[in-house]
Amino acid sequence: MTTPTTDTAQQFVEAWGAMGALWGINRSVARVHALLMATEAPLSLDGIAEKLQISKGNASMSLRELRTFGVVRQVEVPGDRRDFYVTEPDVWTMFFRILRERKRREFDPALDAIHQLLEQPGAKGEILGRLKQMSELLTTVEGVVNRFLKDPASSKAALAFVAGLPFNPKPKKR
Repeated sequence: MTTPTTDTAQQFVEAWGAMGALWGINRSVARVHALLMATEAPLSLDGIAEKLQISKGNASMSLRELRTFGVVRQVEVPGDRRDFYVTEPDVWTMFFRILRERKRREFDPALDAIHQLLEQPGAKGEILGRLKQMSELLTTVEGVVNRFLKDPASSKAALAFVAGLPFNPKPKKR
């Protein structure tokens, strides 16, 4: 497989950055991730900053965030002392890692907060009913997500089934 043309890759980088921003992910983080996904060879920090026209500091912070999510890793290039980066090659693995981290960072604190709120005295009537419904909803979603994350292969098959798509456990090589 070859790297897409510069124009095509740039369109992907910008589209992924815009989508990431809508999902609450820093635009630069999403753009760095997209660039690594659309590039076959490992890229250095300098190369990333240059290609995306961002500062090295911004590129470095974005890479740190992506490494925390577990979707980018540092690699060595023989004969070069700089650090280079590549993305996780399997997009499903990437998806599950991002989901797991976002659940930990965003969903779990919200669920804890609603449970703590329900333990406090004071809420009555419609407000108490609404809070209990929210707790029930979030607890149900937590159960689904936990089950989903427990077995990615089965979850991938379930998603394909729900979407009405054929399930192929091994992606086609192009």
